Amino acid sequence: MHVALRIDDTLRRAVLLYPDVEAVLENERRWTYREFQSEVHQLARAMQRLGIEKGDRVAVLSPNTAAMLQLFYACFQLGAVVVPLNTRLLPHDYQYIVDHAEAKLFFVDEELIPLVQPIVDELPTVSKRIMIALDVSSEPHGGWATFHSLLAQESCDPLVVEIEETDLATILYTSGTTGKPKGVMHSHRTLYFNMQNTMFHLRASDHDVLLHTLPMFHVNGWGTPFSFTAVGARHVMLRKIDPPLIHSLIQNEGITVACMAPTVLNMLINEPLFHSDKVDSSIRVVIAGSAPPTAFVRTVEQQLGWEFIQVYGMTECAPLITVSPIKHHLRNEEEETRFRRKAKAGIPMLNVEIRVVDDENSDVPRDGKSIGEVIARGNMVMEGYWKQPEATAAAIMDGWYRTGDMATVDAEGYIDIVDRKKDIIISGGENISSIEVEGLLYEHPAVLEAAVVSVPHEKWGEVPYAIIVPRPGMQIDEEALNHFCRERMAAFKCPKGFQIVDELPKTASGKIRKVELRQPFWQEKGKRVN
Repeated sequence: MHVALRIDDTLRRAVLLYPDVEAVLENERRWTYREFQSEVHQLARAMQRLGIEKGDRVAVLSPNTAAMLQLFYACFQLGAVVVPLNTRLLPHDYQYIVDHAEAKLFFVDEELIPLVQPIVDELPTVSKRIMIALDVSSEPHGGWATFHSLLAQESCDPLVVEIEETDLATILYTSGTTGKPKGVMHSHRTLYFNMQNTMFHLRASDHDVLLHTLPMFHVNGWGTPFSFTAVGARHVMLRKIDPPLIHSLIQNEGITVACMAPTVLNMLINEPLFHSDKVDSSIRVVIAGSAPPTAFVRTVEQQLGWEFIQVYGMTECAPLITVSPIKHHLRNEEEETRFRRKAKAGIPMLNVEIRVVDDENSDVPRDGKSIGEVIARGNMVMEGYWKQPEATAAAIMDGWYRTGDMATVDAEGYIDIVDRKKDIIISGGENISSIEVEGLLYEHPAVLEAAVVSVPHEKWGEVPYAIIVPRPGMQIDEEALNHFCRERMAAFKCPKGFQIVDELPKTASGKIRKVELRQPFWQEKGKRVN
């Protein structure tokens, strides 16, 4: 018997079992699961009335809001395909993505309308130029129809659309740091398997309160909107990262879990409120992105009293493929060893196969030292890149997705990401992990943020170079910092120069844009480090 795996079944389950339980909190408004689903039905009917059919693409530009989550579920119910847009792009980026996806409908948060106003007349695929404001207020905005007025015209009766699990559910555009963004296609099936993995490995349950610190446009918030909905948990929406507000929400709403990039965690670690007014709550903080310094793990678990959970993945894998728990027989390891292990990418999740391979596609030794590329396969891997078969063929070879991440694997099967393939620094024939060097720099008391990149060098070809943001009110002595590094790390790995800056360029998900940091050095070959 075949029953299709549909990602919108997560909301149906929640309404069946938890109809009158509070589902979503946004500012002062609260929805039960029954109320939330009723608005989803209204939205699905409204989109159908506007001409949206199964397979049509629907673009959305929004911070984390209840309306955005409702839009996800309304599209899934219709069989439409959600195209979430990064809120930190430029008008021409939005024009390219909406055109490339051939979106027929465009939802934009009222506060973000100025970002797209310059290009609204240049979107030929948007049906009848219908664009709907996911409104902060309920008043019409410059000719844009509003979300509330759209819902008010419709009934709360559900739509019934036949959907197969291999049908597309979402197209997620990558950041495009090395070229035009690519549209990663995920089906109901790939999202469903990620949802189950997230639910299991993050231990989601109906007592949880999820704070949406991770942008939902970023690979659907790692699947947490679906996994925590499925178990009847409560969602607390957050429009932007605001450490004092996050502290208040943790205290007042009983937050139990939050997912974020390392840079966001660093903001919380350095927020005085979290040290002067400690929150008496059991919180699981889930981190992905670049590998965190061991110092982060130590601070989170010892000073904040939270549980640190490291995960690893990428948009093309829906996204999570590893998690870093401490195996039972390793729980008596020394504390520092345990912290280092928790900072690793970890072991494969359920339904995921992972290998670390060399240039000949052979598995590297499980010695924790030999470096290879991480490749993965399983039900969570994308269907391919939208309208880019050549890029798809280059990314998925012999049934395995090539991540481009370089890693080691130890005897226990823990994978440790040492760098992106393009970020490994090869100096005089020696491989240097920028992540390892950054981890050391974060141990220095005056360093708030650090990024290590390769720069050209006459003798060694390239060498590590550090760009550093100091902690507020603190000065960094470069000579002393150099001495700090050389006392703790092999000389060839130590940065050969330092640059002190006020901030580091980041993506909307909090990743540091190393391409942008490297570019000036490699564009001007005369700008070498001696």
